[in-house]
Amino acid sequence: MSATRSSLRRDLDRLGVRPGDLLMVHGSMRKVGPVVGGVNTLVEALFDVVGVEGTLAAYLDFEPFYEDDDEEIPVFDKRIAQAARDHGILHETLRRWPGALRSDHPDAGVGAIGRLAEWLTRDHPFHYGYGPGSPLEKIVEANGRVAMIGAPLDTITLLHYAEHLAAIPDKRVVRYRRLMAGAEGPGWVDFEEFDTGDPVHDALPGNCFERIAMDFLAEGKGRQGMIGGAESYLFEARELVPFAVRWIERACLGQ
Repeated sequence: MSATRSSLRRDLDRLGVRPGDLLMVHGSMRKVGPVVGGVNTLVEALFDVVGVEGTLAAYLDFEPFYEDDDEEIPVFDKRIAQAARDHGILHETLRRWPGALRSDHPDAGVGAIGRLAEWLTRDHPFHYGYGPGSPLEKIVEANGRVAMIGAPLDTITLLHYAEHLAAIPDKRVVRYRRLMAGAEGPGWVDFEEFDTGDPVHDALPGNCFERIAMDFLAEGKGRQGMIGGAESYLFEARELVPFAVRWIERACLGQ
């Protein structure tokens, strides 16, 4: 049986999504299953629940797909750059939704729609774009929440902020450049980040984000439910991040 806008709205309400929420969404429409109206219906149901005072956000990322010696290098233009494909159609749909705003960082970029969208996406630092001043930090500051709608628990982008905050030595650092659109034409911009492609420290397991989330849930924190056919979770950012910081520090320092 196909889910509908009203049934998805009821599912989101049972999961604990509330009017006025700042909600960072990760989703898999394949896991949600058949929906009358497809992915747009899920977005509409999300807006129904968070209401006019709420804000939806999604991690977008960027797939440049080039080697340094390629003859033509793609330019990152946030107006048209698609969300990374492995994030799924929900993230791209939110990016293109009427009124959506996008932060300037090509790789740590976040898109948002709603009351806090302009504040959330403003002044995104190019260096260490998952740390201080980033949309991820702002989600924590604003008592935001994270909804995992059928998305794997190892894809909780907010936990990159916890990696940044964790007081551990020898974090992996990556340095790279992107060709960025500018008022006078494309130009190269340098970036420096803690490595987000793998766990930030050699002592961390490859599935550390999933293990952090499962340990958090095992302590009775967070909420679990079904959105359509998708096993889904809701996390409070202000609870999850400090829990993750302690988890990472214990794993790396043996505390």
